[in-house]
Amino acid sequence: MIMNLAAVTTYVVLFALPITPMSIHSLYQGKKFFPEERDALMQIRDSLSSTLDLHGNWTGPPCHKNSSQWSGITCSNWHVVGLVLEGIQLTGSLPPVFLQNITFLANLSFRNNSIYGPLPNLSNLVHLESVFFSYNRLTGSIPSEYIELPNLKQLELQRNYLEGEIPPFNQSTLTLFNVSYNHLQGSIPDTDVLGRFSESSYDHNLNLCGIPLEPCPDLPPALLVLPPAPLVLPPSPPVSPPHRKKRKLPIWIIVLIAVVAALFPLMVMFVFLCCYKKAQEVETPKEQQAGEDGSPEWTDKKMQHSQSPEDPERRIELQFFDKNIPVFDLDDLLRASSEVLGKGKLGPTYRANLESGAAVAVKRVKYMNSLSKKGIYSADAAAGKDESQKPCSYHLLLLFQGGKS
Repeated sequence: MIMNLAAVTTYVVLFALPITPMSIHSLYQGKKFFPEERDALMQIRDSLSSTLDLHGNWTGPPCHKNSSQWSGITCSNWHVVGLVLEGIQLTGSLPPVFLQNITFLANLSFRNNSIYGPLPNLSNLVHLESVFFSYNRLTGSIPSEYIELPNLKQLELQRNYLEGEIPPFNQSTLTLFNVSYNHLQGSIPDTDVLGRFSESSYDHNLNLCGIPLEPCPDLPPALLVLPPAPLVLPPSPPVSPPHRKKRKLPIWIIVLIAVVAALFPLMVMFVFLCCYKKAQEVETPKEQQAGEDGSPEWTDKKMQHSQSPEDPERRIELQFFDKNIPVFDLDDLLRASSEVLGKGKLGPTYRANLESGAAVAVKRVKYMNSLSKKGIYSADAAAGKDESQKPCSYHLLLLFQGGKS
């Protein structure tokens, strides 16, 4: 029994010896990563919120040889060399020195997010080539240690709220530089590198000047003290008056002008109609007065109205001067035979022989606007008396046709 147990033990030991080196190597290979790099990335994951589930994705080692299972992470030889998290609505403030432990970092981009607070410290990242923090809400100044990045090729900081002056970047490797749309001020450093970039890299800042923008205003020279002469102030250069910006008219003034312009023609027409109506009212009494005075113009107008196409029986009026004349109407008068007796002031006088045997003198008056009826009655009544004294006496009848007064 003891011999068999020894044999089994020997067999197990002999069997385990060939696999022990391989197991150790596999265990070494599976745990090869750099904890300080992972801890730095964990600070980002725990400090910022985003639409990307970093807590669910960033688990385990960040790198496996030259690849990574983590979103936005690029690896090379087990090291993190790229950190690119763009357009995922990262919100929050970056930890100030979290990147210093990712020593092999070459590409860094947090473009198009909602990160606020100061820019992170990038000192000692000697392999860093590209830095993109554009389109965020970063504040503060540009760290001066950025000019000490020896391999920096691209730096984009536009569309933020950065303040202060631009550090004197002069890395010969720098080929892309943009700090536009910030609140930077002061003079652009006169370095060979910064002078290569166009105006679009600097415009839309608070008070930035220098090449390639407008030149900065000259500072007044210091006061000169020349003993024993008194202090002499050099003549100050002429200051051009500030350009006044054209003030735009308020919207309500533009609307008021448009309304007045639209109503002005209507007001002119209204005034014209009022004047015309008033003139007509002034002319009407004159015409009426002229008609009463017997003017030819008024008579002609009355003639036109009297000639309107109406029933003739409604336009003719019979006036009997002799109350003893038997009653008859216009039809009886029209059927009677007639002859002219003479002509007077107001028209001709006819003798009409009615079918009943009676004879009457008829005076036909077409227009009587020049005289009133009373005047016509009196004139023709007198004529009737004169004619009634003739050998053949007639009953006088007036026949009115046309307007009445």
